[in-house]
Amino acid sequence: MVDFLKQLNDSQRDAVTQIDGPVMVIAGAGSGKTRVLTYRIAYLLSKNVDPFNILALTFTNKAAREMKERIALLVGEGKARSLWMGTFHSIFAKILRIESEKLGFPSNFTIYDTDDSKRLLKSIIKEQSLDDKTYQPGYVLGRISNAKNNLIGAREYNEDYEIQSADAAARKPKLGLIYSLYQQRLIKASAMDFDDLLFNTNVLLRDHVDVLYKYQQKFHFILV
Repeated sequence: MVDFLKQLNDSQRDAVTQIDGPVMVIAGAGSGKTRVLTYRIAYLLSKNVDPFNILALTFTNKAAREMKERIALLVGEGKARSLWMGTFHSIFAKILRIESEKLGFPSNFTIYDTDDSKRLLKSIIKEQSLDDKTYQPGYVLGRISNAKNNLIGAREYNEDYEIQSADAAARKPKLGLIYSLYQQRLIKASAMDFDDLLFNTNVLLRDHVDVLYKYQQKFHFILV
């Protein structure tokens, strides 16, 4: 095994080797935060922490791939392969496929990309005889995405007075209806969009205490 601790400065080494309790690293761009995260995972593995007990979340697939490759060089391919490491979306998709029946989805549910979502919205807008200039699919998708990222489901969206008032003032009073129909059609197609991967994971862990407990027990170390 590579003696990687010698490649770190004192501050980096402190962050990497601190196992008990939470650790927060605050540093500027280019200061080695990703390196610290990578080496911290390698250090945990070198201390015989089971890779299945480590969850590492990144913001890009490229970062996840490069980190896993680097960890493999440090501690071996076998341990690196078993890590739960990836983007928020990819890890949450994995969890949702495992626990899909809790939410009424098959494990092989489809994931809609942006183009799929726009096509579905265009169809709904046409079926409802709405003006596609007022309700442009890209704009509507943006509104739905913003709602989901704020954990506002279709029902909550339609029941929120401020949201409904804002839509009416913007002369787009049917956004709530479109949101509801969009979600119904996704469910009917056994599909989720990208934002659902985050939104539905929150619903899963919020509404199913047994699932929440399962992953709390599984992931002893969560690194972002």
